[in-house]
Amino acid sequence: MEDNILFIDNLYDYGLWRQAGRVLHVLCTEGNMSFVFQDVRYNIAPADYVIVPNSLLATDFTGSADFAAVVMSLSESYVTSMAIRSNYGVIGHLSLLQNPVMRLSGHDFRVCLDGMTRLRERQTDMGHLFRDEMLGCLLSAHILDLYDIHARGNDIKKVSERSASLLRRFIGMLYRGDYVSRRDLDYYASELCVTPHYLSEVCRKACGRPASYWIDRFTLNEITRLLVRKDVPLAAVAERFGFSSLSYFSRYVQKRLGKSPSEYRKDGR
Repeated sequence: MEDNILFIDNLYDYGLWRQAGRVLHVLCTEGNMSFVFQDVRYNIAPADYVIVPNSLLATDFTGSADFAAVVMSLSESYVTSMAIRSNYGVIGHLSLLQNPVMRLSGHDFRVCLDGMTRLRERQTDMGHLFRDEMLGCLLSAHILDLYDIHARGNDIKKVSERSASLLRRFIGMLYRGDYVSRRDLDYYASELCVTPHYLSEVCRKACGRPASYWIDRFTLNEITRLLVRKDVPLAAVAERFGFSSLSYFSRYVQKRLGKSPSEYRKDGR
């Protein structure tokens, strides 16, 4: 349980939370903070709630001298195992991959702060005979509050259990890194035993974006991460992603980022 739910006093102690398979929650209470997620910089103020579905996708955290927050790192596998009876989890996940920041009302801020404070306090109750179950229930309640807050602030339609299962498997393939070698929609549809049109329509209904958007999103996130590393030759980046030539790789990047790989690297982002 200690590894499943971690509360962190120092957001910059990356070793505790910036690991594969962890979800980062940050509720800003004072000051300001900024970070980069999916190549976009976000500025955070008090009453902003940040959820990074994959903590490895967040970088370059900087905060004001008076920055304070409640920071919680969750094991993704633990949250999944809780089996909350709602398909909203995968819909919210896709939405948070596009924008990980929720701006809370005064009421919602108090709800979230109370929920996280309660979790942290009860985590120290080592003598509780049903501690794990108790903490699981408190976390479930907090997650359902987050679902409610997010759903009220976003025009997102419900999806069926079949569609939710398909989306979870599709996003799982991307987190697994399939996009490194396969970026064609037909591949994902075939692996998931559906047609490319059906996969795209399910994605579009859930989050307003087709499946190809997510393939490109994951691909470009990894490409840009490597492009800013000047110790990695451009040819090596192109080779890692299976491009047949550096010119083909350059056209791919230019079309999607509006800059050539060398221009992106020169600009430093």
